[in-house]
Amino acid sequence: MADESKNVLLYIVRHGETAWSLSGQHTGRNDLPLTMHGEEQASCLKNRLAGIDFSHVFTSPFKRAERTCQLAGFGSAAAPDPELCEWNYGDYEGLKSSEIRATRAGWTAFRDGSPGGETIAEIGARVDRVLSRIRRLEGNVLVFAHGHFLRICAARWLELPPEDGRHFVLGTTAVSILGYDPSSLTPAVVLWNDLHHLKT
Repeated sequence: MADESKNVLLYIVRHGETAWSLSGQHTGRNDLPLTMHGEEQASCLKNRLAGIDFSHVFTSPFKRAERTCQLAGFGSAAAPDPELCEWNYGDYEGLKSSEIRATRAGWTAFRDGSPGGETIAEIGARVDRVLSRIRRLEGNVLVFAHGHFLRICAARWLELPPEDGRHFVLGTTAVSILGYDPSSLTPAVVLWNDLHHLKT
């Protein structure tokens, strides 16, 4: 892509635990807070990310992402970006995958989407807009957002179809890095689903 700087490292951080991430309910546009454990997880990010110079910090405007960003020590530096919001699950908001499959056998979010919500093509296009802006930047860029959104970010960074986000498991407050292979300058995953900062 002609507009890529090749000098950007994209750090992506999933928000901390919420009641619904713990229960396995699909959480798109419901603006849930972190649980107490989620706040503890987010606080552990402060040491994990300390000492890294970030040229830009962005966060989803939802409470769970903004609070994670704040507890990680970047609240005052972060710019909210509405395009970082989680997938809109429409009629499946608040449901577990097992509940959806009880009436729609074999359903998967990454293949089938959600009635009344975003299609995989629509969220893929939204991710592409975000990545297009980030690829024009330089330095270390930090983004706080949501599980499915960030999994699709990984797929699109690698120039894979958005449904291939299903291959990238991502825990709460996981730190991942997207960048470029130094020899070929092709898009690459530098680090994925790092949870070593969490207290045992």
